[in-house]
Amino acid sequence: MRIDINADLGEGFGPYTIADDAALMPLITSANVACGYHAGDPVIMDRTVRLAKEHGVDIGAHVSYPDRMGFGRRVIPMDANELEKHVLFQLGALHAIARAAGHRITHLNPHGALGNQASADAGIAETLVKATYAFDPDIRFLVLPGSSLERAASAAGMKCHRLFLADRAYTQDRQLAPRSLPGAVIKDRDLVVARLLRLLRDQTVETIDGQTINMDVQSILVHSDTPGAVDLAREILRALQARGTDIVSLSQLGDNCA
Repeated sequence: MRIDINADLGEGFGPYTIADDAALMPLITSANVACGYHAGDPVIMDRTVRLAKEHGVDIGAHVSYPDRMGFGRRVIPMDANELEKHVLFQLGALHAIARAAGHRITHLNPHGALGNQASADAGIAETLVKATYAFDPDIRFLVLPGSSLERAASAAGMKCHRLFLADRAYTQDRQLAPRSLPGAVIKDRDLVVARLLRLLRDQTVETIDGQTINMDVQSILVHSDTPGAVDLAREILRALQARGTDIVSLSQLGDNCA
């Protein structure tokens, strides 16, 4: 089995940092880089991209609603044209930073409220895909299995890879459980690893209400702002290596859209 390990990085601002990107980078194969809307700034973006290039890690645009105060977790109503231009703006910013550093954008992973909406709302998913396709049709999408974003990317002929959020609980429709629910964020490292190993073994996950759902994934996400994220990423890497999993970046995976 071939699988990618990715993390959301560059999520600081000015002198403020949230995660230990330097410690996480050697443990992952792909990085989702904040593009200045929910976090990040030009200097942090540049530092993150150059660190990724140094470690041979793919970079993706972690696009968001313009919501720094809410860390991109609040919905900002926009029509399709406005949202499309905000996505293009963020892609262009990261592309400029990456090109100057001798790197390139491999994928796109929408953050927070935008990511949740793109998973459930066909119109928002199609807008994200339209903007990304216009910018670079070779960019891949990280998607929740069976989501609107997966369907929209597939319909446009774009590559996508199904994502499992190792430290988040799921509902029966394969959507992320709202953070407001108890247990939506899983903080027990042993439980996170056990869920991942079960997923890889029999492609099933227990939902937040105790049901069982099937899930086929090609990429594992570690949230960099989760307490103990570096230790968790190290444990996930160790567990995957122990079972003989081939750990590769997104650009080395084939087209896994349905």
